[in-house]
Amino acid sequence: MNLKKLAEHLGLSPATVSLVINRSSVADSIPQETKDRIFAAARKFKYRPSFFARSLRTQRSFTVGVIVPEVSDGYSASVMSGVEDHLLQEGYFYFVASHRHRSDLIDEYPRMLLERSVDGLIAVDTPWHLNLSVPVVTVSGHNDVKGVTNIVLNHQRAAEIALKHLFHLGHRQIAFMKGQEFSSDTEVRWAYIERVAHHLGLTIHPRLVAQLEGDSPSPQLGYMATKVLLASKEAFTALFAFNDISAMGAIRALRELGRQVPDDVSVVGFDDIQSAAFQNPSLTTVRQPLREMGRAAAEILLKRINRPGSELHDKYTVEPELVIRETTGPAPARKQVHGKQKP
Repeated sequence: MNLKKLAEHLGLSPATVSLVINRSSVADSIPQETKDRIFAAARKFKYRPSFFARSLRTQRSFTVGVIVPEVSDGYSASVMSGVEDHLLQEGYFYFVASHRHRSDLIDEYPRMLLERSVDGLIAVDTPWHLNLSVPVVTVSGHNDVKGVTNIVLNHQRAAEIALKHLFHLGHRQIAFMKGQEFSSDTEVRWAYIERVAHHLGLTIHPRLVAQLEGDSPSPQLGYMATKVLLASKEAFTALFAFNDISAMGAIRALRELGRQVPDDVSVVGFDDIQSAAFQNPSLTTVRQPLREMGRAAAEILLKRINRPGSELHDKYTVEPELVIRETTGPAPARKQVHGKQKP
């Protein structure tokens, strides 16, 4: 079955069938009923358009590059699932490159992907400074670069909903985990946490701030950071972690020292990865719409690829949501210090 025979079967022109099959932007004006008929017939007769003919005709590879720090059960994987949703729907192939926060790979991978003729790039939680010849969309990118669209979370709102939740539960001594220095969100999120804490009248004790160290996606980083907080001997009744993975490690460290969550210490995560709801206890967390962010990145990128002259917005902001589960509760009437009880 070739294009001409498929068009004859449908009683349509080959041009109309081609526009729909190849998902051309011009096909937006074709009735959805007609599109459905074309795709149904293509499936029935197992018709597949020639990729090489399509590529030569449009001067595009219908391939994009996606750059991530790592792929694991966490932030990057959730964003990637949204990217995949839209690219598969639109018939695009993609390459994924994981740089593991190595500056040489962050510089080299975009060039390598361009050599493979990608039509555009998506960078996830990756510092971005390059002005390239193809459209670029970043997720959690905070640098203003010409030709780049940044998809970012409203971090002020995220800090507000987390800290107000703990504040209203009576918590005044709150410990914090900062992200790694190389994480794109660390600096901006911490600035808003400090601002919101000041507004609420909360004092951030320097000894109750621990920074994640290392590039492992394991809960081990949160476990070690919480050990540092506990070793400080500074009392705290709540902990605001940098992400859900580190919150899981924190809960393990607290339990090992006999602290119950949330009876003794409340814990708030960040991201709402898929496994957060299935922890024991289930994790209270600030939900980033990670899958939607990935899908938006792919959608914006393809629009810019298909309509090079379209309007470019340098920022696309998404809103967080507090998901209250089992790891937060009222501040205890008596606070623990050095493993003992204090009135």
